[in-house]
Amino acid sequence: MITEIESIRLRANVYEIGDSFIIIAGKTSKDNDFISMKVAGKNDLWFHIKGMSGSHVLLRSKDKSKPGKKEIEIAAAVAAYYSKARNAGIVPVNYTYANCVSKPAKAPSGTVTIKKAQIVKVRPSLP
Repeated sequence: MITEIESIRLRANVYEIGDSFIIIAGKTSKDNDFISMKVAGKNDLWFHIKGMSGSHVLLRSKDKSKPGKKEIEIAAAVAAYYSKARNAGIVPVNYTYANCVSKPAKAPSGTVTIKKAQIVKVRPSLP
């Protein structure tokens, strides 16, 4: 039997951050929809590069720990890496709780609207 994370790995890049967090990054616009609309839990943080196309990224706690600045910056750097800003310097990344992300009716794959977003500036990188 395939586990939830193994199923997600088929449609996303998955990184473990320490013992408490998982980062999930969509591979295509359809995968971004899957990540944002099906996989995301209300307590997951959702990330996306500001103002250009890129992967939808989730930061999920394995044990209900609250992410600190370090985990938020790592997840934001992954969102920047899987975007058109991969080779840029320091870039802004939007983040919010996943329950503040919605898909407009009839919008193309990968298109969402977000509420209550914050911005963190990071250098694109992988953990």
